[in-house]
Parts: sequence; C-alpha cells; structure tokens
Amino acid sequence: MDDSGEQGWGGLYRAHVDAVTALAEGLSPEQLRAPVPATPAWTVHDVLAHLAGAASDAVTGRVDGAPGPEWTARHVAERSVLSVADLVEELRTHRDAVADATAGDPRPAIVWDIAVHHADLHEALGLGELPEPLWAPVLAAAAATRLGTAGVPADVDPYELFRALFSRRSRAQMQAWGLPVSPEQLDELCIFGPREDDQPVP
Repeated sequence: MDDSGEQGWGGLYRAHVDAVTALAEGLSPEQLRAPVPATPAWTVHDVLAHLAGAASDAVTGRVDGAPGPEWTARHVAERSVLSVADLVEELRTHRDAVADATAGDPRPAIVWDIAVHHADLHEALGLGELPEPLWAPVLAAAAATRLGTAGVPADVDPYELFRALFSRRSRAQMQAWGLPVSPEQLDELCIFGPREDDQPVP
C-alpha cells in the first residue's frame, strides 16, 4: 500500500479514528458495557480503552511488553474509570502523530489493530460490516503472506477472509466455507492462532 497522502496507512488510521470516535460518542451505557465476542474478556468500553492506550503509547514510546497481553491489559486497567469523552479525546489528540509515524512502514501494526478492533465493535453491536475501504487495504497486505502459506484460495468472501486472518472466525465457521483444504491449513491462516468460539457474522 502506498503510504503517501490520504490513501496511505496514515490516511487509513485517521479514517478509523474518526469513525471509531464518532461511533463511541453515540453509544448508550448499556452498549458500552456489552461484551465483545472477538475479545471475550473485554467490553466495548475496554476495546475503546485499548485503542486509546495504544495510540498514547505509540506517541510517548511507552511500549514495554508490546504487543503482549500485559501491555493491552494495562491500557484497559488504566482507563477503566475514564468516560467515553476522555477516550475519544485521547484518540483524537494522538491521531495525526500516530498517522504520520506510519510513513514508510509496510506493515503498521497500529493501523491493522484499529481496523480489526473497529470490526470487532461493529460485530459486537450488530452494526454490520465496516465499509470496505476501512478493511480492504489491511486484507490485501496481510493476505499477501498468509494465503500462500496456508494454501487457501483467494476467492473466499473478502470480508470473511479479513476476519479469519486475524483469528476472528472459529474453526467451524472457516470449515463451513467448504474449501478443499485441510483443517490444519485453515488453522495456519489465523495470525493469532485458531479459535473455537463462533463469532457474530454481519
């Protein structure tokens, strides 16, 4: 993906921050407490806290333990009492600095992370698929290495493939695609390993 201008990774990150913060500002207290099946230990508020924390850490250089579970758990714990307005402000404050820092990086983890978690929120809240421009560039970059290794054909539904690549579809859901590949090949497709719990599909 070209990292120049608004069509690059920086532009994609800005687009996600704008969409996520706009979404967050319209959520009810009940929606903020809703569990997110893709990250079952987290609520919607927790996912927003992680995204805000990751942005802050990227700017301040506080990346000890990244991208492991202790690092992400710290984001959630430190922001557990913050309001949505606080999380939105934190994301927006760091938006441009994070976006600018992606220049020249062919695989910017923070952009891929917000794309995946943005889709997690949509599925948890029953909002349907993300608009294709928000996930298709991530799929194109990630699939370039994963599909050849796993031997999975490229004609799988693109959105479902995006979700599966980032371990957001269960073994059973992937096997239901009916592809002529082994379960082991499907497992290999998943960047974070296979999962057994079915996920909500838009």
